[in-house]
Parts: sequence; C-alpha cells; structure tokens
Amino acid sequence: MEARDATAGALVGSDGEEQTAKKDAAPKKDTAQTKSNMERIFGFRKEDLTSWNSLVALLNRPTDPASLGIFRCLFGLVMAIDITQERGLSHLDYKYLDGAPVCRFPLFNFLQPLPLDWMYLVYVVMFLGALGIMLGCFYRLSCLMFISAYWYIFFLDKTAWNNHSYLYGLIGFQLTLMDGNRYWSIDGLRRPSIRNAHVPLWNYTLLRTQIFIVYFIAGIKKLDADWVEGYSMSYLAHHWLFDPFKVILPVELVNLLVVHGGGLVLDLTAGYLLFFDVTRPYGIFFVTYFHCMNSQLFSIGMFSYTMLATSPLFCYPDWPRRFFARFPAFLRAILPFTSPDSQPSSSCVYNEIHNTSTERQETPPVAKPPKLRLKHKLGAIFTILYITEQLFMPYSHFITQGYNNWTNGLYGYSWDMMVHSRSHQHVKITYKDAETGDIGYLNPGVFTQSRRWKDHGDMLKQYATCLNQLLPRYNISDPEIYFDIWVSINERFQQRIFDPRVNIVKADWSPFQPNSWLMPLLVDLSPWRTKFQEIEGSLDNQTEIVFIADFPGLHLENFVSEDLGNTSIHVLQGKVNVEVVEEKKNYTLQPGEQIKVPAGAYHKVFTVSESPSCYMYVYVNTTEAALQENFTKLFELQERVRNGTETEPLPPELQPLMAAEDDEVNATDPIVQLFLKRQRRIKEVKRRREAGVLERLERFAVKKYYTIRRGFLMTAIAMRNLAVGLPPLEQLTREVAFANMKGPQADGNQDDPLKDEVGHGEL
Repeated sequence: MEARDATAGALVGSDGEEQTAKKDAAPKKDTAQTKSNMERIFGFRKEDLTSWNSLVALLNRPTDPASLGIFRCLFGLVMAIDITQERGLSHLDYKYLDGAPVCRFPLFNFLQPLPLDWMYLVYVVMFLGALGIMLGCFYRLSCLMFISAYWYIFFLDKTAWNNHSYLYGLIGFQLTLMDGNRYWSIDGLRRPSIRNAHVPLWNYTLLRTQIFIVYFIAGIKKLDADWVEGYSMSYLAHHWLFDPFKVILPVELVNLLVVHGGGLVLDLTAGYLLFFDVTRPYGIFFVTYFHCMNSQLFSIGMFSYTMLATSPLFCYPDWPRRFFARFPAFLRAILPFTSPDSQPSSSCVYNEIHNTSTERQETPPVAKPPKLRLKHKLGAIFTILYITEQLFMPYSHFITQGYNNWTNGLYGYSWDMMVHSRSHQHVKITYKDAETGDIGYLNPGVFTQSRRWKDHGDMLKQYATCLNQLLPRYNISDPEIYFDIWVSINERFQQRIFDPRVNIVKADWSPFQPNSWLMPLLVDLSPWRTKFQEIEGSLDNQTEIVFIADFPGLHLENFVSEDLGNTSIHVLQGKVNVEVVEEKKNYTLQPGEQIKVPAGAYHKVFTVSESPSCYMYVYVNTTEAALQENFTKLFELQERVRNGTETEPLPPELQPLMAAEDDEVNATDPIVQLFLKRQRRIKEVKRRREAGVLERLERFAVKKYYTIRRGFLMTAIAMRNLAVGLPPLEQLTREVAFANMKGPQADGNQDDPLKDEVGHGEL
C-alpha cells in the first residue's frame, strides 16, 4: 500500500508523462496500455506480491530521491531547533547540576547523567549530528551522532517521555539506514557518484508507514469511551481557537463534535487521505490546519512542524523538482536539482530488458528477472520486520505489565495522544524512621524536578528508593516511604491510585508483573460524571466543588484552610464516618446527608460501607470572595473618579486611584496595592493579546533568541571548561550572568499568574 506514490513518483516526471530509469526504458504507449487498475491506484501489480523475489524487487525499485532529500533537510533543521527547546539545552545546568541531591528516573537504573560539562558535550554531538543531517554532510556519521546522543538522553529521563519524542528517535534511526543524502546534500557535492542517484522504494515505504501508524493508531486509541463521550479534553473547547465554532454551536457541542469528534475522524482518516491522489489535497489541508491548531493549543515543541514536514512524503517523490523549477534561473545554483534524470544506484533493483528479435516492432522486449543482491534482501527484511514491530508495540502491554497503571504502557510508544487528562487533588508523602518509629511528612516532589512520578508505579518505586537513600543524610534511619496520591482521570471522582498502606521501598515491582499495590480505577462510578455537570451547573461562581471516591477500610485525612470558611461534606453513595480531630467527635453520614467541617483544622473521612463511598466537598473561598468584592468596589470608585461623577473627597489610602494609568504610585493600603497591580497586569495582557502580527512575531523572536542564546553561551562555557579547566569563580559568575541576560520583554510571562487571579484560563 505504501509503495503506490513512491512507485508512481519514480514513473512520473515533472511534465506528468511516464518515464523510467534508463535500464527500464520501454515504449510509453505500451506501458500505459498494460497498466491494471491496481497498479494505477496502488502503484504495484498483484504479481509483485506473489513471490519473495518479486517483493524484494518491488521494495528496492528505483525511486526519485528528491522528496526524501527535502524531508531529510527539514527534519535535521527541526531537530537542531528542538535541541535548544524541548531537549533542554537552554536549561541543561538546572537539570544536571553537579552534586545536587536529585532523584532521577532513567529507564534502566544503571544509566546516570555525566558531569554537567560532559552533558553539554553530549548535546554538542547531538546538535552537530542534526546539522549534518540537515546539510547531508557526512550523512551516516551525522545520523549516528544524532541518534546515539538522542537515545541516551531519552532513556536518561522517563519523565520527559511522550509520543513525539519517541517518534523523533524512530525517524532518526530510519534515516541512518536510508540514502537520504542523494539529493541536495554536501555529500553529493563531494561524491558525484551518489549525487541525484535513485533511492530504493523501501526508504519511502518506511517513513510513510511510520506516519500512517502515528495517525491511525492514535485514532484507534481515541475510540476509547472517554474520548468518544467528550471527557478527555473537554477544557479545550473554551480555548479562543474554537471561537468560530461557538458562533453556530454551544460550547458543549463544540467539545463533543469538534474537539473530540473531529480529532477522532481526522486521526482515523488522515493516513488514507494522504495516501490516495484524489484525496491528498484535502488530507494535506486538514492535517495542516490540525497541526497549526495544536501548535497553539499545546506545549509540544517542534512536533507540529515535524508532522507538517512529513506530509509532502506522501506526494510524488519528484515534487521538489517541479516546485523549484518555477524559481528564477539565477537562483538555480543554490536550489536543488530540477532535472528529471536521476543516476542509477547500486541500492536499487533494475529490470533488465532483453529483446529476442532484431525486429523491434514485431517482437516485444522481455523483462529478465532482476539480479538481487544481499543488501536488497536485507532492506526488504528490515522493512517488513520494522513495520511488524511498530504495529505490535502499541499493543505489547501484556508483556511489560509492570508499567501499566490506569493507562497501559511506557507512556511513549502507544500513540494514545491526548486521550487521558489528569488532575491531582491531594498528594501526601509519609516517612517512618525504622529505628525510632518517628513519623514525618515530606513536601510532595522534594528532590525531584518533575511531577510525572505521581501517575506511574515504576517511577514511584524509583522515587521511594531514592528517598530511602537521601533521607539518612537528615538523621532518618532506613526510612519507610508511603504515598497517598489522589487523582482524577478524565473528569472522574478523585480517588487513590496507589495503596497508601504499602511501604514502597520494600514493595515488589517487576517490569513483567502486574503492580500489586496499584488501586483499581473505579470505572463503575463513571456514569456519575453526568451528575457532576448538573451539580456544578447549579452552583454560583464563588462556590467550588470536589468529588471524592474512596475504598472500604481507608480514610482521607484532610486540612481545611482558614480561607475556606464555608466547607461541607455531602455524601452521594456509601457510608462514611467523619472525625473532627480537635473536637474528638465522630459523625456517621448516609447518602443525601451532609456536615459542615471547621476551617483551620484537620478532619478524617472513613469509608465504613462495604462498597466504595462517594462524597463531595462544597466550599467557598471566603478570603478570595471578599477580595474580589473589594476589587469590584475599587474599580467602580476608580471609574467614577475618572469620569468625574465622584463628588466625595477620597481618603489618603485611596488617593492612588486618582493617578493616571501609566503612573507608578506607592499605595499604602495592601488591598489598593493589589488592585492597582492587578489592573496594570490586565492592561498588559490586553495589550499583548491585541498586538499586531509584527509585534507578536517580534516578541516571539526575541524570546526564542534569548533562549537559544543562553543554550549556546552555556555550551561554550562548558567546552572551555573541558578544554582548559575551570576559571576563577568570579569570572565564571560573570559569564553565567551574561548568559542569563534577558530581553526587555522577558520579565516573565504575565499571562499565567493572571489566569488564577482573574479566573480566565484563555488569558
């Protein structure tokens, strides 16, 4: 199937007429007459699949190298940019600072980061490899440099794993085995024998199949009930990108039909739309729109741009020749080849034409069986094995059962992108001194640089082991470590994901055995989500609610902040016993009953029924409500002062409200001070959102410039340290301060803090 366009591309030149390599030359009229429907649609004949030799010949059929060369260049460019961004070159010193007590999460525990300066060297090797791939310079060596450093960094930190990072490594591995330097490459200038030479068809087959799998398996994974019912990414419907759809549809239908329905249909159909000639223009349009939206919706680095670069792979392989042929003649010297003629290559299999008669018109030529070499057979074997492995991997979780939690797999190779969203309500880490029996609590995430350990049993085991090794430095002997982690997945109840009674340090864990201390996901309670929406819809804007489910025999210990002056527990299902610790009183609640719990104090909620209990906390942040009320009054007063309708003189503490918007004033009243700060930030956010295209591009360019600048300057410092040793501390401090310099607009992202303050996530 994947062979069709690449094969057709080898047969169709820039003028749209059929052509073959010189050794394949045959009358065009005969070729057109003998093509079957299957060959016109798929690019190969049924006979090409009837024997091993014919399949090998098909997969090694000579194909135009142009499209592969352009993709190689684009992929190398995107990876070079990605190294400074998502791979973390710009903040490498924060992540791998020498001597810092940090718990790490490698795939294999024996993998450890090198000293900081040597880690910079690893990134230099990876960056040079990406540049070499882009330029087609010492191509094989560059690919090896890139993938060796990339996979080392990838395996070093599971917390950074995601599907697209895994995809980058796969594509880099594939390119290492391909003839990607046959078109528009420095290697082609150095070695004329490979310049503009054919590449075997399997080069395109692998890449196309890989991208097809990414789309199609992602669509299969979205057939999950949570996605189909619209619970996985419901928050996206409120994003401004979907405002055009909200003109004709309510936000609930935008979530269900556009976000979830549209995502499902596109993933399932994108590969097919890109594959066939008739539907390809529509496929390219939809996937381009899809990836451009994703680049704004998610922080996914260069993934959207990488996928955009893969779309032309589905076009005829000679499309770059026809595209660059439209450019002026004076640019041809620096542009790729536009000549339709490619050199024969030993990597390809050519059909030899043997004429049995001297009268060419009377006896048609006979195709002799192609000569198959070992490299041709190895290429075909690798293609088949690789595609089989990639189809198997997303469903191999029955083997690596230790990595399965509420979702399956090693969170990276399953292509279940965006299918699950999580929120964490409560995380408690308890340690117990094995000698003294003393019990204490740790700040969640202490000694770590990531939060992903909370959802994965293998990481939790690594974290507990690390804490067991670090805490003795603080006079805690052989500590036992217990985790109480509450998670909601796809808008379900908040519930425990791991058994809080198990000492994780001593708990058994194996990559190939189910995790015995994983608590089951209460899927039987999923229908409650519809009721959640009804309950939340009946509340006012100041009232918040949290839905809890717990297992029989367990209890939740909770502290109600003093800011939450009106907190109550309402039982929905099961039976609970509420203990107010300070009052030393117990209250038993049945479904439909409620109790108010005191602020500024601990309480415990015991599940005493035989089945899981369900209850909800209903609370009002009285401090925030009072603050918002004061802000409203101050805003109204300020408006009256500015439009001249306020006749009463203002007291001294309110005088700053009379200042001009751009004036800096010192307010003595803390409420007024917060109000003025808030108003300035709202104004700045509004200005940034209403900025023109040029201003936005400038802001984006400045931000990226200083990020990349820091990465390269810190790399230069590290290389100097390796070459001549560390300089005096004062000099090193000045150098790092210079690298940390930021632009005038890089004083911090003001959008994010404002989200929580004004309650508008789209800001």
